[in-house]
Amino acid sequence: MPQPLGYLSLVLHAHLPFVRHPEYDEFLEEDWLYEAITETYLPLIMMMETLEQDGCDFRLTMSLTPTLISMLQDELLQTRYVRHLERLMELADREEQRTRLQDDFHPLAQMYQEHFAACHEVYENHLHRDVVGAFAKFQKKGNLEIITCGATHGFLPLMQNQPEAVNAQVAVAVDHYTKTFGQAPRGIWNGECGFFPGLDKILAKHGLKYFFVDTHGVLFANKRPKRGVFAPLQTPGGPYAFGRDMESSKSVWSAEVGYPGDFRYREFYRDIGYDLDGEYLRPFLGELGLRKALGIKYHRITGKGNLREKEPYVPEDATEAAASHAGHFLFCRQQQVLHLQGLLDRPPLITSPYDAELFGHWWFEGPQFLDFLLRKIHYDQTDVALITPSEYLERYPDAQEAMPSLSSWGSGGYNMVWLEGSNDWIYRHLTSCGARMIDLVNKTAEAGEPDALTERTLNQAARELLLAQSSDWAFIMKTGTTVRYAVKRTKEHLNYFIALVEMVERGDIVESTLADLEHRDNIFPEVSWRVYMTEALGGVTTKV
Repeated sequence: MPQPLGYLSLVLHAHLPFVRHPEYDEFLEEDWLYEAITETYLPLIMMMETLEQDGCDFRLTMSLTPTLISMLQDELLQTRYVRHLERLMELADREEQRTRLQDDFHPLAQMYQEHFAACHEVYENHLHRDVVGAFAKFQKKGNLEIITCGATHGFLPLMQNQPEAVNAQVAVAVDHYTKTFGQAPRGIWNGECGFFPGLDKILAKHGLKYFFVDTHGVLFANKRPKRGVFAPLQTPGGPYAFGRDMESSKSVWSAEVGYPGDFRYREFYRDIGYDLDGEYLRPFLGELGLRKALGIKYHRITGKGNLREKEPYVPEDATEAAASHAGHFLFCRQQQVLHLQGLLDRPPLITSPYDAELFGHWWFEGPQFLDFLLRKIHYDQTDVALITPSEYLERYPDAQEAMPSLSSWGSGGYNMVWLEGSNDWIYRHLTSCGARMIDLVNKTAEAGEPDALTERTLNQAARELLLAQSSDWAFIMKTGTTVRYAVKRTKEHLNYFIALVEMVERGDIVESTLADLEHRDNIFPEVSWRVYMTEALGGVTTKV
């Protein structure tokens, strides 16, 4: 094959916060996981399997965060997901009957019937509920590179004054990935694409080879990047920083000009959970009977008018749009590499990261778009080749050394999404609890090996602190969605942490309380409190 003029690295960041409530038979926020499995993860797996069956070679990179992996592998949540899916199948059957005289909606009801049935068949009988294993299969085949993320998606730039806490996020993530996939991760997605100078040293300590930063993280590095964002920088600590390409990101992300806003695509916000009669929907709304999105949507975006004015969705038109947009995306990447040809000393690399949940959940046709794009890249041209970051580093290990700037991919590019009036109150508590944890584990280590009950209590305290540090809670407070839940989760984990620490400090551990928290917040069963030891840093500091 001829040498490509440039490379494209598609990166899908798959993440959800840890939401698991065994104390309730049903819990509304658990639907986040169930929706993502049905609308994103299973469609992506089915897409990859179809590409494989058709002999279409492809390369993708995905982060599977430790919280997401833990939920996908949790037996309670797996069982609840099947229950959720079976309800959707029953609802789709009812809708097929209800709409049989409605020419616009009856084919759509049948489409959902087929989709939910296919998801059930794949999840139960093909994958045997092992979604993570399905992704791992494609990693073994070389089509997919799976990377890790901070243990609970903590926003590391706002933790930099406590390097032990940063170290814990990274150490737990690497250990969890290694136990899950039987090999160490090569790359990491820092939560919210957040980076600060000095983080590179901690990543290097745990054997991580690369990470991602937003465009300005590279462009505002301490040395002018001679290859722009079209090749990674090598940090002083060792790991490489891949910068996000702004042009390819804009065509998918932008609310104004991005592909998902095309009027032919399915309207996300118009759902039968809000449209249809409450009594008809009652069996599908959960114990409280509160209206919610049920995943059956019959309308297309149409325009910027009122939701009630949306026109019926036409799948054939949406498929045509997805094919057209895939062709346009590829054409633009070809033009990029043609423009850059001869300006660099190597073929340019276009790094295009996106939230995985955009494809299927928010943008229903997203998996179709990816399928068309991957096929077009493989069959229709030779200018642009797909590549994973590890493959690129194997071919071009020499890179300019520079330190990226503090940055994130949030609105404004820095920290303001996670540190502003709606959420700034959390940091004095997170910092105080972090300092308390570090002090306690250092004293415990100096005193010798703790007894088994104290060890369990310290390990659970580590879990609660990690869960409190999730960037998702601050993000939700900022965006104003399920704010009460985000506040509740933050306060609960901090209160649980304080209670556990006080039990250790008093030497009076209530095992029933500890066992209840171990059952409720069962993430990272093999976590060790020692990750918070100052000695665990091995002399590494986040100061530059």
